[in-house]
Amino acid sequence: MSLRQRNHVRVEGNGPATLILSHGFGCDQTMWSYLYRHFTDRFRVVMYDLVGAGQSDLDAYDAGKYGSLAGYAQDLSEIIDEYAIGPVILVSHSVSAMISALADRLVPGRIAAHVMVGPSPCYIDSGDYVGGFKLEDIHSLLDTLDSNYLGWSSTMAPVIMGSPGQPALSEELTNSFCRTEPEIAKQFARVTFMSDNRADIAGLTTPTLILQSTEDLIAPVAVGEYLHNVLPGSTLCIVPNVGHCPHMSAPSACSEAMDAFLAPWAGAHVR
Repeated sequence: MSLRQRNHVRVEGNGPATLILSHGFGCDQTMWSYLYRHFTDRFRVVMYDLVGAGQSDLDAYDAGKYGSLAGYAQDLSEIIDEYAIGPVILVSHSVSAMISALADRLVPGRIAAHVMVGPSPCYIDSGDYVGGFKLEDIHSLLDTLDSNYLGWSSTMAPVIMGSPGQPALSEELTNSFCRTEPEIAKQFARVTFMSDNRADIAGLTTPTLILQSTEDLIAPVAVGEYLHNVLPGSTLCIVPNVGHCPHMSAPSACSEAMDAFLAPWAGAHVR
């Protein structure tokens, strides 16, 4: 099975550096449609679906391999090797930000930069760390998901999206959640919300742009501030936005911040 088939890899654009776009839980690569075209005149842009999502090959899903984020990081590492040309910048939403950090750790020095959109290394409050959820809240969320995945998706997707003035985006995210194979989604939810990657990401020196919404139920501003403090080469940009998907609901604000950050690696602007 080819990587292109396994992860439904698509390549667009041209430039001296490669942007690899990784989506979050319940999503697929189409969630980047509001943002990626802004970069195709200056970068090679690679998009893909995590195994189990979108148009990936569901036959490639292995519960053992994907029982931790390490399995997804290995896939991303293989995609980098196969499709990246020039400096590599990983643009990652939500849980994929930690997948990207793990892929960076696999081969130190290979990644030129990260753009992390709504990242969180740990969703559960612990001591002085504010992740946004108590452990019992996460258990309750996962129990509800186990008992009624479609109902959970219909209820939670609009809450996760936020952006009350753009109801079409909530519908798009709901439909994406509902297209995901439920058993795979349930396992990925547990992997996502129960993971603690604080030790994996602390001290990572790769230049990193952290894009955090002003109001985000999943990854509050305190999480972005934590990451900014533990990532010595990071820049924190707070995007005026309600919801966990600013790359969809506030793409202009995201692209403006990304333009400034990515300027050292960009090709000629031809627009």
